[in-house]
Amino acid sequence: MAGRDRNGGAPLDDVSKAIIEQLQQDGRRPYAAIGKAVGLSEAAVRQRVQRMQESGVMQIVAVTDPLQVGFARSALIGVRVDGDVERVADALAALPEVTYLVVTAGSFDVLAEVVAEDDEHLLGVINRRVRGVPGVRSTETFVYLTLRKQLYDWGTR
Repeated sequence: MAGRDRNGGAPLDDVSKAIIEQLQQDGRRPYAAIGKAVGLSEAAVRQRVQRMQESGVMQIVAVTDPLQVGFARSALIGVRVDGDVERVADALAALPEVTYLVVTAGSFDVLAEVVAEDDEHLLGVINRRVRGVPGVRSTETFVYLTLRKQLYDWGTR
């Protein structure tokens, strides 16, 4: 359909992208300050932000550092699946330790990022929870040693 992006949503105009950029810099930035930066009234910014949140275009959340809140181990788990990939992905997504999950093409069917309190907790997640999901054929775990870059400012440029 013309005027739609590839996922079926309405494309963002430059003003909406500028609002998102302002909020990516500081999620607590006042609507009046955002309005001044993008050329809209405070009320117009508030309405646009509300529409973008309701449509699922964006969320405004607090991002924590797992190390600072008691989760010393993070890892990416590559999962190979026999059978229904979506069913397995849904089961893995329901695990509280899974923070990010994608269905992929390539040597893994699913990639799941997990955070754990320590190595013992991570082992339990992998061995009992992930490998215990029906349809999981095999896993390969990539333990994070250090985080070098993590951005949330993509999608507006």
